[in-house]
Amino acid sequence: MSEQILIKKPPAKTAQSREYKAQIALEKARAAHEKYLIRQQNSDLQEAINNYIDAVKLDPMLPESYYRLASLMWEQGQISVDTAIEQCKTAVSLAPDSVNAHLYTGFFMKLAQDFKSAENEFKSAIKMGKLKSGRPRIVLSQSLLQKINTDNANVSDYLKFVYYLISGSLMLAWDKPSVKMFCKNMSDDLSVLKYNTLGKFLEKCKLYSAAENTYKKAVMETGHGEIFFHKMGDLALMNKEITLAVDCYRKVVEENPLNREVLIKLATVLQTYFPENVDDTIDCYEKLLEFNIDNSKIYYELGHLYMHKEDKINSISAFKLALEGNETNAFYHNSLAYAYSKAELYDDAIEHYQKAISINPDKEWTSVICQALGSIYAEIKGNVEAAVSTYQAGLILNPENYDLYLALGDIYMAEYDLDNAIRTYCDAITLNPEEYRGYSKAGIALWEKDYLEEALVSFHKSIDLNPSNEYAHNNLGIIYLDGLGDAEEALEYFEKAIELNPNYTLAYFNAARACQTMGFINDAANYYQMAINLNKINEELDENDITERLHNLFNI
Repeated sequence: MSEQILIKKPPAKTAQSREYKAQIALEKARAAHEKYLIRQQNSDLQEAINNYIDAVKLDPMLPESYYRLASLMWEQGQISVDTAIEQCKTAVSLAPDSVNAHLYTGFFMKLAQDFKSAENEFKSAIKMGKLKSGRPRIVLSQSLLQKINTDNANVSDYLKFVYYLISGSLMLAWDKPSVKMFCKNMSDDLSVLKYNTLGKFLEKCKLYSAAENTYKKAVMETGHGEIFFHKMGDLALMNKEITLAVDCYRKVVEENPLNREVLIKLATVLQTYFPENVDDTIDCYEKLLEFNIDNSKIYYELGHLYMHKEDKINSISAFKLALEGNETNAFYHNSLAYAYSKAELYDDAIEHYQKAISINPDKEWTSVICQALGSIYAEIKGNVEAAVSTYQAGLILNPENYDLYLALGDIYMAEYDLDNAIRTYCDAITLNPEEYRGYSKAGIALWEKDYLEEALVSFHKSIDLNPSNEYAHNNLGIIYLDGLGDAEEALEYFEKAIELNPNYTLAYFNAARACQTMGFINDAANYYQMAINLNKINEELDENDITERLHNLFNI
């Protein structure tokens, strides 16, 4: 008898089994979902979401829980369209023959404007539904209509739209509950099509004001603010009405925070035309990060925005995150290096400048990066040899980099290597004879080398090219005063330098010296006193030396 008991069939699953509990949770979710569709109350929505989640936890093999949960969580803004698509794909994988699983997947693909994939999903649902495929056909016709409304359609799409609309309408006889919903949705889409077509026609006729009014009316009549505010924003941007474009794009985002296309447009317009609204632009880019698409580019833009705010820490972090997604991007390395240099983390800056140079996406661009790296070696590290090598490497990459010649010449001047300095500045002058800076710098090197006549020619040429260069006027005056002993000629240039820059301490000092040489004691005293007053602010000169010269003017 005991043996008979041992070989009895195991007892049936009890109400406590996970599968049974999952079915109970699913039924509760369906009931709450239905209430929400009727009453539109958030409490019903949350109850449905919670029960669908419980059903998934208890039985991960229930496909219905995935696509219905995805639709509700997306509607509540808890997940993105891409996440909803992935959830629906899970449902399809669990139940490849489920019409609803394919329908929901196609619906979210349509929202993502992936019309081709959406069409494939709807066709799968049609194939499975056969005579009861009225709803998938109607939804597919709506998808095609939306595609037409977004200007991405062709003649074939119009023909398919008509075919699936008619065939779906005929087959709705087997799906009466859908008839009411279909009529409402189709009426809504046709209303959008009417205003959309009229607006496009008015735009092509360049009746922009009429088109804008049409879109405004469409917002009121159809309630589709997302579509028509978007069109109004594009129209305003085309007509250079930037503030209006921003307002319209903001309204689109208010209607649908998941409209990635408009978020990109809003961020771009704010960054381009309203650089002072850094926080608003940052907010747009941070929202775009939630889509997890092209995040490296977004972090790159965020890095520059934080740099504009002088937020060095967040700038560095953003550029580093950009590099995580694209480690071979020379521009990202360069921006990170610049951020490090602004934060005075020069070793890190050098490392990333070197990486940017080694990648070398463009010789002309890379030569500029060599200049930035060379300046750190020269000015911060005091490594003249490394600086010279870096500048020379940049000139090999781009022999027409004028600024790089000047930077290399400055290094030679700092080392008092006058011959190489003169030679390098002359190379710059040969490269661009109409640029005044090369002549001005060459003039200083020639003066230091005691080539007075050549220095005079160089400074005069610099002034001819740029008469407002106060430094060239001052330096030319020094040559006339200290080199040629012509104080009268020198004073004219010192006074011109002062006229161009009333806060030029050295020019006042030199003007005083010229006046003293000519015996104009009072004028010299006034210039020395001005030099003393300005020097207290900028501390360019030795104040004791100026004071002593001032006192000596009146010594008997």
